[in-house]
Amino acid sequence: MLSKSHLSKLQPSSTLLINEQCKAIEKSGGEVFKFGFGQSPFPIPQNIVDELKAHAFEKDYLPVNGLLSLRNAIHKTLLQKKLNHFSVDNVFVGPGTKQLMFLLQLAFDGDIILPAPSWVSYEPQSVISNNKVHWIQTKIENNWHVTSEEITEVLKQSTAKNKIIILNTPNNPSGTNANNLKELAEIFKKNNIIVLSDEIYSDLNFSENYESIAKYYPEKTIISNGLSKWCGAGGWRLGFFAIPDSLKELNDKMQVLASEAYSSASAPIQYAAIAAYESDQTKFLNHSKKILNLIGEHCYKKLKTNNIEVLKPEGGFYIMPDFSTLLANKFKSSADFCKVLLDETGVALLPGSDFGFDSKKLIFRLSFVDFDGEKFLNYSYLKDELSEEDLNIYAPKIVKGINKIIDWANK
Repeated sequence: MLSKSHLSKLQPSSTLLINEQCKAIEKSGGEVFKFGFGQSPFPIPQNIVDELKAHAFEKDYLPVNGLLSLRNAIHKTLLQKKLNHFSVDNVFVGPGTKQLMFLLQLAFDGDIILPAPSWVSYEPQSVISNNKVHWIQTKIENNWHVTSEEITEVLKQSTAKNKIIILNTPNNPSGTNANNLKELAEIFKKNNIIVLSDEIYSDLNFSENYESIAKYYPEKTIISNGLSKWCGAGGWRLGFFAIPDSLKELNDKMQVLASEAYSSASAPIQYAAIAAYESDQTKFLNHSKKILNLIGEHCYKKLKTNNIEVLKPEGGFYIMPDFSTLLANKFKSSADFCKVLLDETGVALLPGSDFGFDSKKLIFRLSFVDFDGEKFLNYSYLKDELSEEDLNIYAPKIVKGINKIIDWANK
């Protein structure tokens, strides 16, 4: 073998793979409902695009941990969120949060705790880094988030001195928020567990009361965020970590790894990102959230009223339906379900097995982003309120795709 044995079971990222499959079906003339790939439907705000154009000439390597003026701008947003314990030196900018998470896992010596459902890349990065993973199977009655009791149980399985738990709220794939952060912070502090708080969807939280667990556990919580979701700039690959002083060793080692892996994030992108963090994007964000909330509620109501177990999304652009009761024993696995659904209806979902669930559970991630975000935004800017009737005009594939799922499941 030319490749390392511990990499033998790794497969391409399922989110990227489903996107390529959808493109292939479209190319052959088929109709596809792209509910599998979680890419923001909204355009990057024009003032940020203009800044990228203005700095296209920037060609110099930048500091490994990011352009100082950008780190200052990011730091100010952390202060606005009352995360006053962070300094500018704690901010580490990289080419996307996925890359920074990978560096963290490479640098970290210990075990990784993952509550399922969990974003698709957390575990593969642990495998690549040779970090042992301990899964926690969360429950729908707990909003698909981990409890302190479940943490206590999983700690009995790990003998490692060091542990990181990765939390993600609003959650990908469930769309729900954790409501017990203070309680969790206490048990993390008691057991000296490091928290990686993936807050990439925090600015798309539908309510105004978003809280970071760093508020309750500042000394050992790393915040992860970036431009991919709220700013619609997934392809720009710009993210940041805020790493507290007590974890300086990890920060330093990550910078060493970064210097050997990619040197620095793209210079023009970093200069443009300053505008993303310094300019007022309140209008853009409020209308983005208004649209996503409306679509999420539509999906929730349609699925719920057709005997499909599901929770209402609270942020981001995902919903996680469970067909286990409705279609019990009709499919070998959630992956088999997805294949048949795509073949027969053109609807693409991701199976729950990609997010840490048992493959026999018929749980899925549905991304409700298959619509023209620019057109819907421009319409929303002119309206005080939006209605479900607007979805027929500005998100017709969402409406049609959800109906196709329901009709297919009930046939």
